[in-house]
Amino acid sequence: MTEEVLKLMERIDELESRLAFQEDTISQLNDVITRQDADIRSVVARLRELGDKYSALTFEMQGGGRQADEKPPHY
Repeated sequence: MTEEVLKLMERIDELESRLAFQEDTISQLNDVITRQDADIRSVVARLRELGDKYSALTFEMQGGGRQADEKPPHY
């Protein structure tokens, strides 16, 4: 083989090595993104729950809720 062919083969080997490394990196990043997406969805759901509880407590503290011993309006 000529020197030119050997250089091309070395270059192909280097490119294949880089490609394998990039594929592995992409796979790892995809796993991280998938976990982060699940975490974000969980945090958003919990934040909505806390927001609803906060709204209900604020409403009660402002007198919007009936007291336990208070008669209903239709009584």
